[in-house]
Amino acid sequence: MSSYLVVAATAAEAAYVPADLPLVITGMGKVAAAAATARALAAYDDTAGLTVLNIGTAGALRPGLAGLFEPGVVLNHDLSADLIRALGHDPQERLEVGDSDLVLATGDVFVSDPVVRDALAERAHLVDMEGYAVAWAAREAGVPVRLVKHVSDTADEAAIDWPRLVDASAVVLGEWLREHATTAG
Repeated sequence: MSSYLVVAATAAEAAYVPADLPLVITGMGKVAAAAATARALAAYDDTAGLTVLNIGTAGALRPGLAGLFEPGVVLNHDLSADLIRALGHDPQERLEVGDSDLVLATGDVFVSDPVVRDALAERAHLVDMEGYAVAWAAREAGVPVRLVKHVSDTADEAAIDWPRLVDASAVVLGEWLREHATTAG
């Protein structure tokens, strides 16, 4: 039997999540997302058959990316990974979460600067602020995770319009959940 836990950063992104699906609103950023996801998973007596579905918006880092995506790799992009590795520790800044070649970069920086976007585009296709943290918390709990992201903006000056753009993404994310997630398998 399959069951799902839907995790979203904001109520606006989760506005159309079907009422029969368990939902956690984490707040924005990696720390909030990791803590809320870990807390929600710890509340389960048995996580067998559970999958975390992290839904949300993302900025497109490259031209022509629009619509819904399920990244196969997620990066913790604002971590000094090379320096941490030089100190003898593995920061595990890259997590494999699916079969897709699409890469999502996660960081606490709200990307609205084209220079930052273009630098990130060399390593990733999309950017968000929670995906890596949700994937990390799920992995630590031994629970599979799927990241489902809808492009809301182009991670440039227009990203400041996110509050106006998020509802259109939320509609698509809700439709995806109705088609792909049920509370019983």
